[in-house]
Amino acid sequence: MAGRNGLFVPGPTNVPDRVLRSMVVPMEDHRSPKFPKLTLACLAGLKKVFKSETGTPFIFPSSGTGCWEAALTNCLCPGDTVLVARFGQFSHLWVDMCQRLGFEVQVLECEWGEGAPLDRYRHALEADTGRKIKAVLVTHNETATGVTSDVAGIRKSMDSVGHPALLFVDAVSSLGSIDFRMDEWKVDVCVSGSQKGLMLPAGLGLTCVSEKAMQARLETSKQPRCYFDYVDMLNQNKNGYFPYTPALPMLYGLKESLQAIEEEGLENIFKRHHYLAAGMRAAVQEGWGLKVCAKKPEWYSDTVTAVVVPEGIDAAKVIDRAFRRYNLSLGAGLSKVAGKVFRIGHLGDCNELMMLSAIGGAELAMLDCGVKIEPGSGVGAAQRWWRENEELASGTTGGM
Repeated sequence: MAGRNGLFVPGPTNVPDRVLRSMVVPMEDHRSPKFPKLTLACLAGLKKVFKSETGTPFIFPSSGTGCWEAALTNCLCPGDTVLVARFGQFSHLWVDMCQRLGFEVQVLECEWGEGAPLDRYRHALEADTGRKIKAVLVTHNETATGVTSDVAGIRKSMDSVGHPALLFVDAVSSLGSIDFRMDEWKVDVCVSGSQKGLMLPAGLGLTCVSEKAMQARLETSKQPRCYFDYVDMLNQNKNGYFPYTPALPMLYGLKESLQAIEEEGLENIFKRHHYLAAGMRAAVQEGWGLKVCAKKPEWYSDTVTAVVVPEGIDAAKVIDRAFRRYNLSLGAGLSKVAGKVFRIGHLGDCNELMMLSAIGGAELAMLDCGVKIEPGSGVGAAQRWWRENEELASGTTGGM
């Protein structure tokens, strides 16, 4: 099909041309005297994105899932209890991993479309008088439902009852797109990946580890580990090397993406994502007259919108029609919301014109599948919102 695929899944996201060009490099000796310059530049840039001065960033050749496993196996002991809320597919998968690795998992079940339940976290921690809970897990941005949770609120809940548990945060679809403050929120391990806000292909697991979590690894953790051992990585990274062969082109891409982020400025990037997301929600709610999966405005995600299709419409058919007929990639509904929603990603390297193409393509596919909307209604609503709120558009220049 002529033209580029309209890639609007919430990851992998569009990779800027400058980042793609930076990755076209010959292979080199990753043990050479000059290689540490690349490694150390990437690690220093990541600390800025994590907003951490005291944490230690690591770059694993994996997805974010690998960093989940690294957090659990480096900082905990076999049979430890963890507390986690399940309110979407990715929080569910983290629960599943904990169970498969042999941890005792205390699950706070929530309706999909809700955010992390702050009061229930606090009550569970308050009731844990024996301090059996060793780690609190929360997904910052639940990609399956388009929900962002209050990580700072989780930390306040922990501190209000004086609980010493470690705080692990999945920021896979929020890092570099939605405000995240590792040091200020006293996050112990942040887990992310390369293929979303960092504007890279999939393939790098990016994580940052607090001093408290590193101390747990060194002094108390007895969980078996090998490939994801923080200590192996730390011992090599301090000199600019890796314990195994790194993904060389990806590191060059990461260096370039971090440079692009610094040039735009993190705060401008957060504003741009909020501005674009608000226009997208205007398209869905005001233009199409449909609902989003997130139950309350306080949970609306600035990186992905999950659109609830009308009763009797199969969202999977809308997604299929969009791809086959209009070369548009929309995110599928997962697990409990499969067939009920389709997702539009608006994160990374994107601007108003790119989002209008996603909205227009989604309109075409929905009309073809029998959704009763007015042609152009979503596009018009988004246009109006963006034109009327230009003062909020800091950093919207795309096409890096």
